[in-house]
Amino acid sequence: MSTPQDTFARESKSQGSGTVPWQARLALVLFMAIAAVTIWVTNQQLTHRFTDSTRNRGELRLALYSGNLVSELRRHAIVPDLLARDQSLISALQSQDFSLSTQRLISFVDEIDAASIMLIANDGRVVAATNRNRLGENHRNANYFVDAARSKTTVFSAMKREVGGFRFTYSRRVVDTSGLLGVIMIEVDLHRFERAWAGISDAVMVTDSTGNIVLATEARWRGLTESEALQVQTPEGAIQRAIRATADWSALPPDAYLLGEAVMRLETRVPFRGWRMTSFTTYASIREKVNAVLALEIMGFAILLALAFYALNRKTALRMALFQRESAELRVLNARLQREIAERERMQKNLAVAEQSLAQSSKLAALGEMSAAVSHELNQPLAAMKTYLAGARLLLNRNRPDEALASFGRIDDLIERMGAITRQLKSYARKGGDAFSPVNLGDALASSLSMMEPQLRQRHVTITRILPEEPVYVMADRMRLEQVMVNLLRNALDATKSVDDPEVEILLAAGETATLTVRDNGIGIEDFGSLFDPFYTTKQAGEGVGLGLAISSGIVNDLGGRLSARNGQNGGAVFEMQLPILVDGVEAAE
Repeated sequence: MSTPQDTFARESKSQGSGTVPWQARLALVLFMAIAAVTIWVTNQQLTHRFTDSTRNRGELRLALYSGNLVSELRRHAIVPDLLARDQSLISALQSQDFSLSTQRLISFVDEIDAASIMLIANDGRVVAATNRNRLGENHRNANYFVDAARSKTTVFSAMKREVGGFRFTYSRRVVDTSGLLGVIMIEVDLHRFERAWAGISDAVMVTDSTGNIVLATEARWRGLTESEALQVQTPEGAIQRAIRATADWSALPPDAYLLGEAVMRLETRVPFRGWRMTSFTTYASIREKVNAVLALEIMGFAILLALAFYALNRKTALRMALFQRESAELRVLNARLQREIAERERMQKNLAVAEQSLAQSSKLAALGEMSAAVSHELNQPLAAMKTYLAGARLLLNRNRPDEALASFGRIDDLIERMGAITRQLKSYARKGGDAFSPVNLGDALASSLSMMEPQLRQRHVTITRILPEEPVYVMADRMRLEQVMVNLLRNALDATKSVDDPEVEILLAAGETATLTVRDNGIGIEDFGSLFDPFYTTKQAGEGVGLGLAISSGIVNDLGGRLSARNGQNGGAVFEMQLPILVDGVEAAE
């Protein structure tokens, strides 16, 4: 006879065995295993994918920062060269009257966007400055003064300040026929890039060729090496890193530690004096993206699991309510994650659009400058081609095909010359780097005159050539040298437009240097101070853009020579090009 306790036990056992059968338990175990494997695989795949994406964006951002930095440095590199030719500053140094020099420098500083400008006399004393507090200071022993006084080119200096940071300057000596007059110094504000870089989550630093940090978003890093800078930050202890690795079971191996946090290290070369740029990006954004996707997956599995428990335990109202509450919380979490994902995607799109706009603006600016230079340099061959085509058409109409073929041959030579000009035009965007070879100045002059033959014949210009008996050789690029000669001849023709009997005299002499002089009987030169400045011209609109003499001066400087201008004693302008002569394979010093 069974007791009430035995009956209750049997009913409980029967209910327990019937509520959750072993098939359901096995299915539940398999479901959990599949969910765990899926989440683990998803975490691994997304972690590597988002890491690569973050690294690519970091490299792109680093390239953009490097380009902006180099652009700023190159933009200021030409300023001392232009100011060193400023006639008012030269006159002030010659006369020792600096009453207006400071105000003139102040008028320049906003236009060129420089931090400060100083004019230093040859004794090292500051005689004019945009910061009036620095007037009278002595910079005789400063690197930017000593190096600029000794060098014929613009000198760049990076000196550590006493209060922290570095001071970046461009300096160039100011000279006249008597010798050194002083030094013009431009200070470049590169620390504004640090302030711009500090607005992102990365840490950025720039090191010079010796490995010292000259720019950094962390002020404590300046003047240190990278290893010293990283030692300033206190990394986490081994126990703390172990706890974090256990909690974040998919963490990637860090490149370095900053403030105890694992970071990704990216480095690129800055094409300026051996500088390098390094950035440190945290893995926090990667984990946020991965965790967002994992949360969605976990939510999906949780919903499926909730439905399974609901089907197995529909009679348990309390458990069902619990599952409903969990589902509601997961839906709220899902909505929040969706909003965060949408916001991050929108920010990424805005960043991509901004980067594309900046790149496009840089391309358009470079294209505009190059198109102006190319148009200026190709006008002469195009005019000659038009003349030859007209002559060939006339010869063909008169049934003289052989002579017409000769004109076509000259047109073909002009086309080759135009192609060479477009390949070798460097003006201001890119200078140097060409392979020089011995060039006979007489042959180059003959080629240039042949190039100008249609204009000379049309204008009835009297050409007088005085050449030495022996060939005169220099080390140069013949195409660029002929480009200078054509520019000088074209300017001489333009200067004699208003003269009844135009004359051009060409004198080639060989002494300590090879000197080519082009003299005309035109109206002469009025403004010597701006003669070689870019885009300065006295021609009517549409006849020129003012790049010819600026480009010619730059080419002669690259060849180690000098291009000067003066007015002749009997009127007209005289342009003189001096180049190191090549004597028995050895270039003479200038």
